[in-house]
Amino acid sequence: MDTDAVSKAFVEHYYSTFDANRAGLAGLYQDQSMLTFEGQKIQGSQSIVAKLTSLPFQQCQHQITTVDCQPSGPAGGMLVFVSGNLQLQGEQHALKFSQMFHLMPTPQGSFYVLNDIFRLNYA
Repeated sequence: MDTDAVSKAFVEHYYSTFDANRAGLAGLYQDQSMLTFEGQKIQGSQSIVAKLTSLPFQQCQHQITTVDCQPSGPAGGMLVFVSGNLQLQGEQHALKFSQMFHLMPTPQGSFYVLNDIFRLNYA
């Protein structure tokens, strides 16, 4: 498995879905998935998507700067670390962010997000 190619494809899919239809991210999470969003811990696909869809902006655009990945454990997981800029509609300046995903394989041959940690990076 080419972890770099898989992680880049995942990142493109995740952020294009987030920017266009956050509710569409539900299929990437499972009941045991956990999101830590700016220090707040949320568990389960439904709760995670509820958090993401309740964010106080309707439109945004992610601009990815870096994607780093490593294989993780004997089960075939991957750690994916992303940094970039988040442009909110109506805002002049982009916000810098970092996000880490722990992807785990599914029996069907795809991946789901087991762990997701998001932080804005304040200068």
